[in-house]
Amino acid sequence: MRLLIASICLLSASAAFAGAQQYEPLSASVRGALHKAVSDSRPSVSSFHSSIEAVEWLGDMSRRLEKRIPNREYRIDLLRSIHYEATRAGLDPQLVLGLMQVESGFRKYAVSSAGARGYMQVMPFWVKLIGRPEDSLFDLRTSLRYGCTILRHYLDIEKGDIFRALGRYNGSLGKAEYPNMVRAAWQNQWAYEKTTQLSQAGQ
Repeated sequence: MRLLIASICLLSASAAFAGAQQYEPLSASVRGALHKAVSDSRPSVSSFHSSIEAVEWLGDMSRRLEKRIPNREYRIDLLRSIHYEATRAGLDPQLVLGLMQVESGFRKYAVSSAGARGYMQVMPFWVKLIGRPEDSLFDLRTSLRYGCTILRHYLDIEKGDIFRALGRYNGSLGKAEYPNMVRAAWQNQWAYEKTTQLSQAGQ
């Protein structure tokens, strides 16, 4: 019974902070750039600088994510996709992991009370605004592509202010609770430092 109550509380907490990005009119140039960003096909290249870096990062993050996603093959695929899409958008992959933890609790089919969907809790209006009709926000890579592109867009609007960008992402601009939760998850759960071996390999 205690376990059931705890589980309900955890699910309620994740739903309470799920994304609700607000619709804002975009200029034609910004809309075009965002459409291009979400529509580009993923090339068959790695986002890691070396195979050693890939092994180290994936191994470390996989251990941390194991309780939430037990299937190792799927977990590694998810982590590779997170690293690729975050790096592609100029974001810290660990920040994206922290955001996903707060937004969806790493639940692929999460739906918020506002209607946000998927791992990155993206609002459906984005598909109409910058995507294609066939884009599914429950698809792993589509969710990550949209979420990282949108967060990058908000960072650009806010001139790199991560606190305000996160507020925009959640639809709670100006309120501290959500950005602080993401920062706490980012720093306490997903912070990562390269090992000595990796540092020497890069020299």
